[in-house]
Amino acid sequence: MQNINEIEELIKLISKLPGLGPKSAKRIVLKLMNNRDEIIKPMANTLVQVYKNVTRCNLCGSLKSISEGCFNCENVKEKFNKICVVEDIADQWSIENSNIFKGYYHILGGTIASAGHRKEDLLINSLVERVNKDKIEEVILALSETVEGQTTAYYIRDILKNLKVSVTKLARGMPIGYSPENLDDGTLLSAFKNRSKLNSSSE
Repeated sequence: MQNINEIEELIKLISKLPGLGPKSAKRIVLKLMNNRDEIIKPMANTLVQVYKNVTRCNLCGSLKSISEGCFNCENVKEKFNKICVVEDIADQWSIENSNIFKGYYHILGGTIASAGHRKEDLLINSLVERVNKDKIEEVILALSETVEGQTTAYYIRDILKNLKVSVTKLARGMPIGYSPENLDDGTLLSAFKNRSKLNSSSE
């Protein structure tokens, strides 16, 4: 293989994406190079626009357009009394695509004790702010069935215990170690439909 610095750097960057390793990255780079005008040029332009104009909302954690604001937490057309808390944006997208849940979303950005995350790094304080401001009646914790995910769930429950809000979690039909992103629509529907209240007696 020719040692071209630009190609080597591109392979390294692509191999950092989820589910991709060096071999997959090399195949992708070859595909790109064989379609310079059809893929590389428009992709480069789009990536620049995304970098400049799209960011995470500091309040809810969802993606937002800098010019248009955040539709997720600034939605004035529909008012909901429920908010679904997930770990990352991929979980939000999976639940949205299933059309199972109608309400607000709150994306924490990780879990307590997960790599590189502390309580202070997660959008938990802004969750409390939204519960108060939007008069939320139910907080649904759609977190992964992992030690970190459940530790985060109980921490949030304790943070919200003095507010007049019901805190529920998805049914235990979720496989151990899985997050909403990994579940099919049928399993998600069952998990939401059979969700249970998260209180001290359930620990």
